[in-house]
Amino acid sequence: MSKKKKDKKLTMAQRADRHELYQESVQDSEFELDFVQDTYKDIRKKKPVTLREDFAGTSRSACVWTKRGKDNRAYAVDFDQEVLDWGHEHNYMKLKPKQRERVELIKADVLKVKTPPVDVCLAFNFSYWILQERKDLKKYFRSVHRTLNDDGIFFLDGFGGSEAHTTSVEKHKLKGFTYLWDQNKYNPLTQEMQCYIHFRFPDKSKMDKAFSYTWRLWGGHEIEDLLYEAGFSNVRFYVQKFDEKTDEALDEFEETRVVEEHECWIAYIAAEK
Repeated sequence: MSKKKKDKKLTMAQRADRHELYQESVQDSEFELDFVQDTYKDIRKKKPVTLREDFAGTSRSACVWTKRGKDNRAYAVDFDQEVLDWGHEHNYMKLKPKQRERVELIKADVLKVKTPPVDVCLAFNFSYWILQERKDLKKYFRSVHRTLNDDGIFFLDGFGGSEAHTTSVEKHKLKGFTYLWDQNKYNPLTQEMQCYIHFRFPDKSKMDKAFSYTWRLWGGHEIEDLLYEAGFSNVRFYVQKFDEKTDEALDEFEETRVVEEHECWIAYIAAEK
């Protein structure tokens, strides 16, 4: 049987690539890097040039970063060789040769990795919540502090709200598939969460548990305390804005220390060295 005929017998879920689906449904590198550049420039009055992407996964942000300036350099760190290999093939190899010279994909533990000093370090998509013990998160923050330049800024994100403390399934219909965020288990005593990402397709096929996460639901004040203990000089919160009439979340963030009660809110955190 030819490959073409064989492919026709496969369901949409069987033909789909989970990493590609993740990038399309979860990761908005352009928006995130706009925020990083604009915020860094607003605080430091200059543009950042070097970047380290921790828990990098497919290394998409690191690769996008190098395309934003001829002097930009990036390091992408992840402990999963399979996902780094995917990123190498689908993101890194799509860069121009000169751009590839300014990107390094590194298989390593973020608690132990050593890279050259950088202007900004990123830990987005709540990835650092895999570190559930206070001592481990503080150790990671100290590691980031050491790798930053004197004017460096560490960018993280977090979420909260009443829905964050419950089990729920959130659905988003996208082009060609539906993305489901499944907060499957939650322990209020330990703040431990078990979350999954599922995908559904028009032919009724599905990809269950495409990604699995066991996290601790870290609170903003807990994170702030640990950042200060790790040596950071100032911590800023940029909270998602909501439409006053519809109460829908907007793609806008404002610096504040007060979060209004919403079922779910997202915030960026900028920790200055």
